[in-house]
Amino acid sequence: MTEPDRQISEIIAEERSRLRNFIRKRVPNEADAEDLLQEVFFEVIEAYRMMEPVRKWSAWMFRVARNRIIDLFRKKRLEALGNDRVAVSGEGETLLLEDVLPSPDAGPAEAYARTVLLDEIEEALDELPEEQREVFTEHEIEGYSFKEIAARTGVSVNTLLSRKHYAVVHLRRRLRTIYHEFVKTERGQK
Repeated sequence: MTEPDRQISEIIAEERSRLRNFIRKRVPNEADAEDLLQEVFFEVIEAYRMMEPVRKWSAWMFRVARNRIIDLFRKKRLEALGNDRVAVSGEGETLLLEDVLPSPDAGPAEAYARTVLLDEIEEALDELPEEQREVFTEHEIEGYSFKEIAARTGVSVNTLLSRKHYAVVHLRRRLRTIYHEFVKTERGQK
C-alpha cells in the first residue's frame, strides 16, 4: 500500500463510525445512508488525490455529509412533489404536480417558469419551522404514516397532526400569490 493510500485509509477509518451515525440519524433509509457514506468517502479520496488543502478532515467530511443529505432530501422532495395530487380537473381526474407544471421540454419560457415554481415550493418548505417541515416532509414526501413518525420520534400523533396542519396552512398562504400569477399567465396564453 502506498503512503497516500495508507493516509486516506486512516482518515476514513478514524471517522467511519461517527460519520455513519451522523448520517443515519438524519437519513431514515439505511441504503440511502450507506450510499451517502460512500459518496463522502469518494469525495475524500478525490480531494486527497487532487491535493486539495484540507486542514481538518473530520470537519470537512461532516460538512460534505451534511451537504449530501440536503441534496438527497431536495431530490426526494422534488421527485415526490411531482407525484403528489395537487388538484382535480373538471372531469374529476386527479392531477399531479408534474401534470400542472410547465414541461421542461416545451421551450425556454416554460423551463424557466417550471424552475421558478419549484424554487418557490422549495423556499416555502424551507421557511417552515423545523418540526413542521420534518413532519410534512416525512408524511407527504417520504410516505411515512403518523404512527410510524410518532414511534420513531416519541412525539404524539396529535402533536404531529397539529404540526402538519400549521405547515399546510403556511404553504397555502405562501404559495397562493405564485399560484394566482401562474394561473393568470396560463389563461393569458390560451
